[in-house]
Amino acid sequence: MREEINLIVSKRSRKGLVVLALISLGVISYPRFFFYFSSKDKISIRSFPQKRWLSSHRFKSYKSTHSYLERFNNKKNSFSIPVNKFDPNLYSLKDWIALGLSEKQANVILKFGTKGFYSNEDLKKVFVISNELFSLIKDSTFYPNRIFKDLAKNIEIKTVAKLVDANSASELDLVNLKGIGPFFAKQIIKKRNELGGFSDIQQLLEVWKMDVEKIAVFKDQIFIDPLLIHKISINNATIDELKAHPYIRWSIANSIVKMRFQKNGFKTLEEIKESVLINEELFEKLKPYLSL
Repeated sequence: MREEINLIVSKRSRKGLVVLALISLGVISYPRFFFYFSSKDKISIRSFPQKRWLSSHRFKSYKSTHSYLERFNNKKNSFSIPVNKFDPNLYSLKDWIALGLSEKQANVILKFGTKGFYSNEDLKKVFVISNELFSLIKDSTFYPNRIFKDLAKNIEIKTVAKLVDANSASELDLVNLKGIGPFFAKQIIKKRNELGGFSDIQQLLEVWKMDVEKIAVFKDQIFIDPLLIHKISINNATIDELKAHPYIRWSIANSIVKMRFQKNGFKTLEEIKESVLINEELFEKLKPYLSL
């Protein structure tokens, strides 16, 4: 026979089960009751404030971006017209402040001005100068002629140099020529004194340490005046006077004096070529320095 099991639940246990069931039911039902009895206005709160929030933040973002400019341009209708025409490059801090700008604004203009203002367009680029101020001062400004430094570096400016006579130039005159310093100026004058003057520019090659490349630098700035050459009279000069010239050795000087006595004086310069010591090349070198 099957035995029957009697489940006996105490009264206290039954009450506990009932309370537990009620709590569980309340937890499950609470959200439904909450949303059912909540105000409809509270549910729609997300739409309108969201638009307001976006609008407010867009405005704040704009203000943040332009706040720096607004601080410099917050003055309205408080600018002054310049009393006289002025060069913005010469305006001081006090001058800009006198027009109605703040000290900060004036300093900004001075900083921009370090590169120079050459037109109203340059001045207008300074962001602290508002349209209102610009309209008041634009007719009172004037500017210096602009110097194009960058162009000057690429353009060779040719100037007409003053020509210098090699036979009369002072040491200072020679130093002022392009390519001739103090050293070569002294050497040129020394050689000029030895020769009695230059007869040809190629004679400058006889100057100590002078070469073709150096002469090429200054040759267009110099000329030769043959009338200033000191000449030696072959009919009157002594042997010592003749041999003092760099182109005449003692033997040549002696030969000229002997022929002079034989001829009772020279009638032409060409007669000295009768000396075996004087060839055509030497004669052409000596000719500018000789006279009868």
